[in-house]
Amino acid sequence: MEEHYRPSASRPPQTNDNVTLEDVARLAGVTAMTVSRTLKRPELVREATRQRVLDAVRVTGYVPNLLAGALATNRSHLVALLLPTIATSIFTELVQTMMSTLAASGYETLLGLTDYRREREEQLVHTLLGRRPDAIVLTGTDHSSVTRERLLKTNVPIVEVWDLADDPIDMLVGFSHEAVGRAVVDHLLRKSYRRFALMSADDPRGMRRSFSIVEALREHGMDDVPLEVLPAPATLQAGREGFIRLLDKGLPDVIVCSTDMLAQGILAEAASRGIGIPQQVAVMGFGDLSTAAHVHPSLSTVRIDGAMIGRLAAEALLQRLDGNPPFNETLRVDTGFTIIDREST
Repeated sequence: MEEHYRPSASRPPQTNDNVTLEDVARLAGVTAMTVSRTLKRPELVREATRQRVLDAVRVTGYVPNLLAGALATNRSHLVALLLPTIATSIFTELVQTMMSTLAASGYETLLGLTDYRREREEQLVHTLLGRRPDAIVLTGTDHSSVTRERLLKTNVPIVEVWDLADDPIDMLVGFSHEAVGRAVVDHLLRKSYRRFALMSADDPRGMRRSFSIVEALREHGMDDVPLEVLPAPATLQAGREGFIRLLDKGLPDVIVCSTDMLAQGILAEAASRGIGIPQQVAVMGFGDLSTAAHVHPSLSTVRIDGAMIGRLAAEALLQRLDGNPPFNETLRVDTGFTIIDREST
């Protein structure tokens, strides 16, 4: 016989929205200090006592006043991380490793999305500074003058990731996009490719890699390299459409893409048209997404160690927040990159 859900006739007991730490302590039969210690450092409290406190918290619906704690200690235990997008998985390793590293030291991470726009980043930075984060992590080094000036004047530790620059705001953990472009050209020239085409999303770092490739090819006497620029964030559909437009300019030896997502779009469109990869045209991506090794043909790409970047950035912030190194000492880490040669080239 089919059973149907029936809502309970009685409502759950209502809790006081103004429940205090002392209310929880009285119900648990402990001191307010013990309640505070249980919520902040549970490993320091005996299991039986900890359970009584947690039961009292559940019954009363008590929610700690984190703002009051922040005012008392001058710490919010919040770190803001600004990303261009979460529409692709290229930043997944960075985010997961950074969040877990910070969480192990009692810090939570707030995510903000800039949509690859300077003005959006500027707005987010203004809003976040009003929330008093303990630190801010920025993706890239391409900021508006207002953002840069505002962050240079604050005493909040800053880490810029996923990039290198000669004049960082504070600490820097990343890699050179120009070096990626030059290395890709050298790698493909050694494989005897001569007629290049480029496809890039119009984000600043992707465009820098593309311009670096154009410059490196010019040094080898190769001018007029077709460049198809597509709106960010990159998608498979954009890769397919960009490939169609490139075909109108003639089939090159190799297409270098600013992301694996665009490159996989090319693979899909080429398969639908019966164009052999790499027999008729080779394809190179960037990012080494989890799918890159498993598409057909498997995708040649550039591997970035996002987990290393996330871990080093988080550790740098934690050391700075602990006063080591001092605020006027800076960190510069080049995490490098690896070219992964697979079937598509």
